[in-house]
Amino acid sequence: MIVRRLSLRVGLLLAASAGLSAQEAAEPGTGGDVERGRYLVERVIMCGECHSTRGPDGTLVVGTHLKGGPMPVRAPFASADWPLQIPRIAGLPGYSDAEAIRLLTQGAIKRDGTQARMPMPRFRLTPEDAAAIAAYLRTR
Repeated sequence: MIVRRLSLRVGLLLAASAGLSAQEAAEPGTGGDVERGRYLVERVIMCGECHSTRGPDGTLVVGTHLKGGPMPVRAPFASADWPLQIPRIAGLPGYSDAEAIRLLTQGAIKRDGTQARMPMPRFRLTPEDAAAIAAYLRTR
């Protein structure tokens, strides 16, 4: 019993130093604050501006929010290595929570360990904000 309490306290201290809440530390895999994630995705970072399909007139196509689509703009210079397709982020297909959090906290490092191609921003979010974003995207 004493060992279990000590282990929980050490885990909470480590999680606090990593920016996680006590609930997230006590319940691994529960994710972050979905409402905060919604705010960050929809109002601050505005992920849907890139991760949604655009029509010929440049407006967002209804029903494609966060579902990816063709890259709507060309790279600003010929040597740029931009993707032709923007990935779906609704539901975070193919990403674990840990991989998604790494992408958002360590400068756009993808699940395979490589750097995401431009124009993906090199985010350096807090672990708490990244967990909130992951939690929200899982609901989409």
